[in-house]
Amino acid sequence: MEPRTPAERTPETEEFLRQMPMGDLGERMGLELLEVTPERVVGTMPVKGNTQPYGLLHGGASVVLAETLGSVGSAMHGYPEKIAVGVDINATHHRSAREGVVTGTASAIHLGRTSTCYEVVIVDEDGRRLCTSRITCTLLPRKKD
Repeated sequence: MEPRTPAERTPETEEFLRQMPMGDLGERMGLELLEVTPERVVGTMPVKGNTQPYGLLHGGASVVLAETLGSVGSAMHGYPEKIAVGVDINATHHRSAREGVVTGTASAIHLGRTSTCYEVVIVDEDGRRLCTSRITCTLLPRKKD
């Protein structure tokens, strides 16, 4: 799940991505990170393979994308001293998608010492808003090995 534009990444971003455990779910769902900073994280996910029984993008898949993007931004904000743990997420689904790729953009609302909050907007390939989500993370001290 590395961003596609390595030439634009800072050394801090490179180090963060090497150290950040991403987990298996995002990989299974086909998530790709395009841009990663504490202030903004952008990623994509295919609709195919992430649908509900009626062939529409599953609302839970949108929430996985939103939580991943907000958590990555939160973790980068706290890195290397702190780790990010999600404590609240909500999502409003505005419309559906049946095909293509959706893009999520997590924009920081609050970047504090102990918590972060992001608004995540997910759009289809035509730029139509599919979902609006908000995620809050707590920043915890990283355990020393």
